[in-house]
Amino acid sequence: MARISGGRPGVGGRIRIIGGSLRNSRLTVADQPGLRPTAERVRETLFNWLAPRIVGARCLDLCAGTGALGIEAISRGAATVQFVERNARVAQALRDNLERLKVLGGEVTSMEAEAFLRASVRSYDLVFLDPPFASGLWAPLAWQLERQGWLGPRALIYVESPWGQQLDLPANWQLQRDGRAGEVRYALYRREAGEEG
Repeated sequence: MARISGGRPGVGGRIRIIGGSLRNSRLTVADQPGLRPTAERVRETLFNWLAPRIVGARCLDLCAGTGALGIEAISRGAATVQFVERNARVAQALRDNLERLKVLGGEVTSMEAEAFLRASVRSYDLVFLDPPFASGLWAPLAWQLERQGWLGPRALIYVESPWGQQLDLPANWQLQRDGRAGEVRYALYRREAGEEG
């Protein structure tokens, strides 16, 4: 859930879950400058791509923001989602949304993503990597995920970044699909084990 300067997301600070058991549920968005939820049509495309793999998946939503990606994953059958959000107020709004929607399988940790990835390692099937656009965190987080054992065999990694920005990602992350929405590139990678470069 990247942050860029600009307007408020959604009408009245609310965004919609678009599929699964929580379809049409609304998430309240914390009033924080530059909080940018992943666009609805991008989420729809992404979860069409993920449909064969989402049920039962263990997910990590780094730089979670509103948690729209992780909550959409739970709505569509993911087993668990670990949300990581550095801003305490945004993290609390995410907890409140999970509680209000009676979402099971979601856990929120309020801390910097890099610090979280230095903690006790767990293996995930799917990672959402959408750091603040001004942060330059794609490469540091990607390499921590790869080198420290956070990614299961053939894990999928969703990466959202500014269009045209070159990212230094591990060579064994093989691009599966990508697209463009305005000035945003969204891409899905599959990890090939044992080929880090």
